[in-house]
Amino acid sequence: MALVNPHGGGNLKPLLLAGQALQDEQVRAGTLPRLKVSSREAGDIIMLGIGGFTPLNGFMTHSDWQGVCDGMKLANGLFWPIPVTLSTDDESIQAGSEVALVGPDSDDILATLMVSEKYAIDKAHECMQVYKTTDVAHPGVKMVMEQGRYNLAGPIKVLSTGTFKEEYGEQFMTPAETRALFEKKGWKRIAAFQTRNPMHRSHEYLAKIAIETMDGVLVHSLLGALKPGDIPADVRSEAIRVLVENYFAANTVVQAGYPLDMRYAGPREALLHALFRQNYGCSHLIVGRDHAGVGDYYGPFDAQKIFDDIPKGSLETVNMNIDWTFWCNKCGGMASQRTCPHSKDDRILLSGTKVRSMLSEGQPLPVEFSRPEVAAVLQKYYQGLTEEENVKVELKGHSAA
Repeated sequence: MALVNPHGGGNLKPLLLAGQALQDEQVRAGTLPRLKVSSREAGDIIMLGIGGFTPLNGFMTHSDWQGVCDGMKLANGLFWPIPVTLSTDDESIQAGSEVALVGPDSDDILATLMVSEKYAIDKAHECMQVYKTTDVAHPGVKMVMEQGRYNLAGPIKVLSTGTFKEEYGEQFMTPAETRALFEKKGWKRIAAFQTRNPMHRSHEYLAKIAIETMDGVLVHSLLGALKPGDIPADVRSEAIRVLVENYFAANTVVQAGYPLDMRYAGPREALLHALFRQNYGCSHLIVGRDHAGVGDYYGPFDAQKIFDDIPKGSLETVNMNIDWTFWCNKCGGMASQRTCPHSKDDRILLSGTKVRSMLSEGQPLPVEFSRPEVAAVLQKYYQGLTEEENVKVELKGHSAA
């Protein structure tokens, strides 16, 4: 039994240049007009570069965009759940133009783009199809509504993966690297655990349920931008590292990160998570309560149900659905709604907002909710914030939870 195939059934398709080709394109890129991209677009460029978005060769055309919005498929019929697009307000860029794509926070050139098409979209339509709302309080909707007036389609050549490698070292792994590591370990059945938060007891329990039936788990942390109030990636990474070192059996977990920003698209984003985890070599995606959700825009298990609604064979990576998990005082341990017969009064449930509030106020987290080593990492982060920063984190956390 081999690892799952990259999406589309072919080989990985990384667009990142190397060697002489990279040097030549860097020189040429310096002569091109520059277009500054958003944080979300920069993450998409890097994913295209490392092969995470195999088999895309660049940003989507209008027909691709329409097909993805309305039927979750590209113009060629391949399954794809969320548009991958690049926008601008620049009137001078036209089809046939070539531009250098510059990161949002520096003058570093991430890629070059050969513009094959320039088109306008109905942003509200994209939001309704992908996010199921046009409410700009939704961070994903806000992202789309703030895009430029036009989308630019075309193939790209990626020149850089930004600063992710220097910031996260070996944790920043490409799909080729995770696949090679899985093969070296002899793993074939791998469950991906998606996280944008530190792992608390419920997350630990989900991963351990998967380990019981899989060869191993890829704890795959988002390293891109989150909503205000969320805990930074370096802090989350350290919290996960101490958890894995202290509470998981050896050779059962690979900890890695990927460069995307969260879109908070709930069910559709769960499908995207499965798609690119297929490229990373994972056979399963753990889908728990409110996967990739935000606020009350989606039902708690909508992200599980959507996998039943897509055509059979759309993805090789399949969902591993796990019910709501928690600590039960009467059970004396972790449990789920499928296994615990007791009332909510016996269960310890803490929301992300409540946890942020407790940490910002210097309160200890219950051991039934967080391992002490994890709590120590988080408390150190919160203690390092100024009083003003702490208040801002707490308020933003409450407004965006």
